Amino acid sequence: MSIQNQLNEASSLTFNGPVKVDSPELDQLIDVIAKDAEERRNAGSEELPYHAFDLIRQSRLGALRLPVELGGGGASIRDLFYVLIRLAEADPDVAHSLRAHYWQVEEILRNPDKERREQLLGIVAKGDIIGNAFTEISSKNVGHLIFETTLTQDGEGYRLSGTKYFSTGTIYSDWVIVMASTPEGKPVSAFIPTNRDGVIIEDDWDGIGQKLTGSGTTRLNNVYVNREEVTFIDETKTPFNSFLQLYLQGVIAGILRNVVTDAKALVQGRSRTFTFASADTPAADPLLQQIIGQLSSSAFAAEALVLAAADTLDIAVNEAVNGEIDFDLSHEASLRAAQAKVIIDHLALQAATLLFEVGGASATRQSKHFDRHWRNIRTLASHNPIAYKARAIGDYVVNGTKLPIREVYF
Repeated sequence: MSIQNQLNEASSLTFNGPVKVDSPELDQLIDVIAKDAEERRNAGSEELPYHAFDLIRQSRLGALRLPVELGGGGASIRDLFYVLIRLAEADPDVAHSLRAHYWQVEEILRNPDKERREQLLGIVAKGDIIGNAFTEISSKNVGHLIFETTLTQDGEGYRLSGTKYFSTGTIYSDWVIVMASTPEGKPVSAFIPTNRDGVIIEDDWDGIGQKLTGSGTTRLNNVYVNREEVTFIDETKTPFNSFLQLYLQGVIAGILRNVVTDAKALVQGRSRTFTFASADTPAADPLLQQIIGQLSSSAFAAEALVLAAADTLDIAVNEAVNGEIDFDLSHEASLRAAQAKVIIDHLALQAATLLFEVGGASATRQSKHFDRHWRNIRTLASHNPIAYKARAIGDYVVNGTKLPIREVYF
């Protein structure tokens, strides 16, 4: 059966409720997404992975964190990151594209407004996907809630105008969270459907990696917004956003799993040895085995760090009162996410280079696509430079200075 036929067959399946962690349905979903990615890659296609997102809607993977009684998968944050790593192993573009969605689900779950919370969770429970329109290119410092995108009064509602960049995943989404400022400078968010008049989503991302995340431009041309779709942001809330940072490390950990798989296949598929080889076959060569061992260990370490940091997020979220996360617990989660990044980025970039040490010159052929791992990791790691994280950690260890607030969102 061809991969396309497998996709068509999977699309016709009826899921018995949303997929759950370690379920056969989740295994099948991830397997089909991996095969779809492989087929497009081998065909040299840069077609966006719409098939994968159709399956994600159908399986309601986006509802993984919702309680079972609310139509979700009942997963913990640790469970979610475990699934994220597996999904990133299958297709890092797809996994990355869900970052804003899962972040928003966390925000909704903690919303103290019961009526609004249940309304939005109902949207998630039926399989809809949420995107983001947050980042702007301006002279304002990143992390401050001041936006050039404006929300102005228009009768009983509002009008939204502006341009957003790096809108990862929004092209696949049914809804989008738009961050804006009122004429008085107050930060607000608008939760609107992506098909509303005036919302234009462009696939103009030209990065070296994560090429199919749809991380392009979102234009908001005098978009009408209903009053109930607007939330005025409380800037006094606990200001750390460790979930968003750790999410990127989860995607990288999934890529590392794939690096190990590719390295293993390279060694097993070779019959010729190198000139100074230590064995008659590559598979028996102790030096190549050592490199594979290093790669496997790096992948294990990255995954372990992500899951350990996810545990601190679980603790922080589970202790929230009226939607408010304790500052110290939130700081702990932020610290662990930062520490994970400092180590994982280094391990991952090194591993993506070591992969070529087991394959020889033939491994550099474009048809092999092995360069995608380094490009994808480099792109993900560039979201927040390691130097800033490491310095802040060092200042905390030496001087007890808390990590900076207002972390970068996207």
